Amino acid sequence: MALIKSISGIRGTIGGKAGEGLTPLDIVKFTSAYATLIRKRSHATSNKIVVGRDARTSGEMVNNLVCGTLMGMGFDVVNIGLASTPTTEMAVTMEKACGGIILTASHNPAQWNALKLLNEEGEFLNAEEGAEVIRIADAEEFDYADVAQVGSYTEDTGYDQKHIDRILELDLVDVPAIRNAHFKVALDTVNSVGGIVLPKLLAQLGVEQVETLYGEPTGRFEHNPEPLEKNLGAIMELMRQGDYDVAFVVDPDVDRLAMICEDGKMFGEEYTLVSIADYVLSHTPGNTVSNLSSTRALRDITRGYGAEYQASAVGEVNVTQKMKETHAVIGGEGNGGVIYPAIHYGRDALVGIALFLSHLAHTQKKVSQLRETYPSYYIAKNRIDLTPETDVDAILERMKEIYKNEEINDIDGVKIDFADSWVHLRKSNTEPIIRVYSEAKTEAEANALAEKIMDIAYKLAGGSH
Repeated sequence: MALIKSISGIRGTIGGKAGEGLTPLDIVKFTSAYATLIRKRSHATSNKIVVGRDARTSGEMVNNLVCGTLMGMGFDVVNIGLASTPTTEMAVTMEKACGGIILTASHNPAQWNALKLLNEEGEFLNAEEGAEVIRIADAEEFDYADVAQVGSYTEDTGYDQKHIDRILELDLVDVPAIRNAHFKVALDTVNSVGGIVLPKLLAQLGVEQVETLYGEPTGRFEHNPEPLEKNLGAIMELMRQGDYDVAFVVDPDVDRLAMICEDGKMFGEEYTLVSIADYVLSHTPGNTVSNLSSTRALRDITRGYGAEYQASAVGEVNVTQKMKETHAVIGGEGNGGVIYPAIHYGRDALVGIALFLSHLAHTQKKVSQLRETYPSYYIAKNRIDLTPETDVDAILERMKEIYKNEEINDIDGVKIDFADSWVHLRKSNTEPIIRVYSEAKTEAEANALAEKIMDIAYKLAGGSH
């Protein structure tokens, strides 16, 4: 059993003892703490909180507990049912609600579920707010409403269409161009809510031929739900048969987007954002943002348009904050998370698909040919395993000293930028490890850089690996 409390919400495996897994008691306690924070902090005039969920088999149980608890705290619940994370985020602002809860463990396997917590802007709580929710939950500082103040409950399952309508209204979504391109599209929606909304989206974008793998939203995932190459054998094999122009793959809550070329090769999750940013920047002058662990290719593309690129700390809330500060016109994360402020500040695979198909229609290239137009980098992901007694902060400080002549960014761990590569070291908040992300022109160079840095770290820790 596992239960992880973090500033972005509560996540855990279903069942077990209270405090050790995601049990009904933990769900009620955390929902009550969130409602208490919203009551104190929200400036919204309504009393509504929106709830949406992915298709996990535990979803109905978790949903009933969350909705009932919110009503017991005196809030009016708007339950939008099976819905993507970006759809739920947009529903918060459309309802003029004071917050929202998304019931999804994102790319985690089926035994996991989670509560993702939103403010009145439909955006994730910041670090201070998230920490306050944890404090309130641990202290059990919440009071429930008396019978006269118990909240109401309504259902609205029309938000998929409202989300699609907003996408179709975007200036850069070119439906006639997409329709005229006669694209043939394959989908892998991993038995969750993408199987409901993405075929609707594609039909309204003018895509007439769509083949969906794992489209039934049963919550019984046919493969590991993280949209990485190692998990996507079936859709890659389908693409190798040569009948489709592009495949789109999403995670269970549809905020991450991976793409597969017409020849069955991965487009590269880091390049989802790069390609869409290329399209947006070609029509809209402005800056871009991604997190420190995302590919340098976005910086290269941005500078090619005479604009500025900025890096944020890892985490969607940090990316959106930096985007607002720099007036970025496009941004996101290298794991396939596209944030397009023209519609809302949240990772959104639906808007990513619409913009990518518009881009593809305009270029009149095959997907593999489009991929070849972008700077080629490779990211390696490693970890340094240490002991609980290790002073991780001291190791990171020494790394900054050792590489003081290089470009250093320490807003989130330590990132060292070299002329043609970079390495990013981030300590875990839950275990004695340092995550090591490195990028270079080739896989071999990225791994060699990681090994070099890891050797230094182990020596600084007084050991070897």
